[in-house]
Amino acid sequence: MRSMLRALVLICAMGPGAAWAACREDVVELRGDWGKARFTVEIADDPEEQMQGLMHRQSMATSAGMLFIYDTPRAASFWMRNTLISLDMLFLDAQGVVQHIHHDAKPLDETPIFGGDDILAVLEINGGLSRRLGLVPGSQMRHPAFAAGTAAWPCTG
Repeated sequence: MRSMLRALVLICAMGPGAAWAACREDVVELRGDWGKARFTVEIADDPEEQMQGLMHRQSMATSAGMLFIYDTPRAASFWMRNTLISLDMLFLDAQGVVQHIHHDAKPLDETPIFGGDDILAVLEINGGLSRRLGLVPGSQMRHPAFAAGTAAWPCTG
């Protein structure tokens, strides 16, 4: 089941016959002992976009997500106010390494979700997807937000 879902995420995100390409702002790639996944993302990198997040959305494609990018690493905390879909939140450090995953955040819940200190980016994907893919802390993300000289999985090409 996990390999079928991973294949679906890859096919949806890449399109049939597509190859892994150079980094793009609207794509994140993740890898680990569990394999690889790729998501098309919306970027939230200013305060207004970050406040809005995925509020009021009825659904999100399996291969989609939202990437919150901060100017510098910081303590990161979220809530689900006005968010109608369950989300998994992956909290990443400045090297693009997943430090914490909050699974299945409950829609409309205003309880703070603390993701850790020294977080540079947060990826939100559909709730339950992290477990189905096998994503775990220590997984690495490739995206232009992570500096080439320090990224665990740097952009090339």
